[in-house]
Amino acid sequence: MQTHFTDFQLRDPHIADANQILRKCVHCGFCTATCPTYVLGGDELDSPRGRIYLIKNMLEKGEPATAETVKHVDRCLSCLACMSTCPSGVNYMHLVDQARVHIEQTYRRPWIDRLQRAVLAQVMPRPSLFRLALIAARLAKPLRPVFEALGAARFAALLGVVPSRLASPLAMGKPGTYPAATSTKGRVALLQGCVQSVLDPAINAATIRLLTRLGYEVVVTREACCGSIPHHMGREKDALERARAAIDQWQAADVEHIIITASGCGVTIKDYGHMLRLDPAYAEMAKAISAKTLDISEFLAALELPPAQKALRVAYHSACTLQHGQQLKTQPQKLLRNAGFEVMEVPEGHLCCGSAGTYNILQPNIAAQLRDRKVANILSVKPQIIATGNIGCINQLSGATEIPVLHMVELLDWAYGGPTPEKIANQL
Repeated sequence: MQTHFTDFQLRDPHIADANQILRKCVHCGFCTATCPTYVLGGDELDSPRGRIYLIKNMLEKGEPATAETVKHVDRCLSCLACMSTCPSGVNYMHLVDQARVHIEQTYRRPWIDRLQRAVLAQVMPRPSLFRLALIAARLAKPLRPVFEALGAARFAALLGVVPSRLASPLAMGKPGTYPAATSTKGRVALLQGCVQSVLDPAINAATIRLLTRLGYEVVVTREACCGSIPHHMGREKDALERARAAIDQWQAADVEHIIITASGCGVTIKDYGHMLRLDPAYAEMAKAISAKTLDISEFLAALELPPAQKALRVAYHSACTLQHGQQLKTQPQKLLRNAGFEVMEVPEGHLCCGSAGTYNILQPNIAAQLRDRKVANILSVKPQIIATGNIGCINQLSGATEIPVLHMVELLDWAYGGPTPEKIANQL
């Protein structure tokens, strides 16, 4: 793609990066076949190629974002399926992230949008505050039809994703050091997580049990949020402050690896080296932390676990941030099959379920269409259990099916000596 940035503009390292990304795009259109919003609506501006044009024009002009550009960039899920299919290696992730920062800095949204986004950015990264917000939202959940009747779709959607039952806090998974149950093979850190630690603390508990049984000392640091939520809302100052805080704690913990059980967080942490490349105090540390970061499936796949015998029919939903963002396409399925599970591949497995961080709240109509399409595809393989690797997907799918939706690591913990996961205990 031909670009027309001035020499003055190219002195800005962010614009220089965008220029290099844009010039790699050859307009081939392969991205349109795998983009969820284009598949649903067929609007060129809701495809990666269309958004790239809008972002190029916005950045070249150096002007405030227009309402049209904001609409189509906001509709991007950041599922990164386009990057899996792009033959030219266009780093769409870095380009759309930069566009969101520009939008946040130059565009004045309607007041109701500003309020909602501000609340999400303040509440979700803070576990204690998020728990209180969930309790309040559960009390308000009966008012959802009222919000729908008033045309307040986003507030209705927010109440719709609130789980009917709030998980009780667990001692295992709280900040601290968990010693290896056998001779110690290594020392790893586990991201506590902000949303996940509240919505489903059983995930980190299962991870700690499994890793300590396998001989690993596990350190859970106090910094809960990796910065992913504010990062994808264009709130870069907040995101980088959270990234620096996480890096400080992991550096002090002196661990060999950082283990992530929420694949959305994994994409962000693995990109710390890029996010903090211009920070002289953190650039090298950020690269080192990114290099140490592994998804739990990635870490376990390297250990060559012995076969186990848990014969249940599992539909594996591959989270976009795992298969596209981290390019981990086979490890979770292999681990589950090795543990004895019959793993069913879901049709249209490359398409997003519509969760995408805050997307199912901010873009509820598109998110609901994608969720229903995903659930229909899952049901077509007649599973007993649905497994995935991201808390957003778990919450999104759980609200649309009675089939239990679990994190893959909960099933592996069970298969290798842990307790039966609570979600399926009554069905066995």
